[in-house]
Amino acid sequence: MKFLVRRFLHSVFLLMGVSLLSFSLLQLTPGSFFDEMQLNPQISRATVSRLRAEYGMDRPMLQRYVCWLESAARGDWGLSFAYNAPVAPLIWARARNTLLLTGLALPLAWIIALPIGVLSAGERYRWIDRGGNLVASVLLVTPELLLALGLLWLALRTRWFPAGGMASVVPIKHGAAAHIKDLVQHLFAPVTVLVLGSLPVLLRHIRSAMVDALQTPYIKAARSHGIPYLRILFRHALLAASSPLLSLAGLSLASLLSVSLLVEVIMNWPGLGPLLLEAILARDVYVVVGAVMLSGLFLVCATAVSDVLLFIADPRIRTEDLA
Repeated sequence: MKFLVRRFLHSVFLLMGVSLLSFSLLQLTPGSFFDEMQLNPQISRATVSRLRAEYGMDRPMLQRYVCWLESAARGDWGLSFAYNAPVAPLIWARARNTLLLTGLALPLAWIIALPIGVLSAGERYRWIDRGGNLVASVLLVTPELLLALGLLWLALRTRWFPAGGMASVVPIKHGAAAHIKDLVQHLFAPVTVLVLGSLPVLLRHIRSAMVDALQTPYIKAARSHGIPYLRILFRHALLAASSPLLSLAGLSLASLLSVSLLVEVIMNWPGLGPLLLEAILARDVYVVVGAVMLSGLFLVCATAVSDVLLFIADPRIRTEDLA
């Protein structure tokens, strides 16, 4: 259990560091939410000063950070300047939509990348391997921004799927099945961008891990005993390559989250991305910190799950833990 305890403590310190760094960087940025209010001639300087004091922006940064920690412990995560409401309900409502995107894109990307990567490693320098490398190279040099704009252009020209948003503008009155169908149609474009954007990294890492596993002595011995090659690939070699792939699973979610924020803005998906962009432009400090912290929390949770699976799958870690 020492391995899991170390990972847990590392995650706690990581979140603390992310929150402190976010506060520090926002402190260094010029201007604030209340500076822009002063440009409005209908709002007096006394009113702006009173609001600044009410929200605690006249205090030193360290004191405001401690107050934010107390608010986070209560579950509020600070108070939004623009909405005059606790930050937690604002970001959790958007976080569900972001998790819906990444929760669909992550397994789809792995379902596509895993068999292609395994077969590429088993058939090195043949047409499967060369084709997989070509597709991965093309996707690797293609920015997610270009992929998103290309799908939007295709949606506008063909009308095969909606061009942005999460639901149709016209209300649907045909029951739950029609609403689910409408949601799936709106999910197609952003999920496709996320899957295509994450495929190159997954393909390269899966192929590399499988190539190393196929070079191990017991895999060579299994081949010499006449075991079917596909069984060797997908049962024995894939199990031997599971440790680096389980570690990759948590990191792949982190990359998907970072890309999804951009995709949400481009495709008008009501997730954390548009909320974060709006908060940055409005200098809404606590919303920015809350969104960044929630993204970090998702990363920590995904890494924790991969660590637990790695602890279960790899006996070397358990043996080292008992030593």
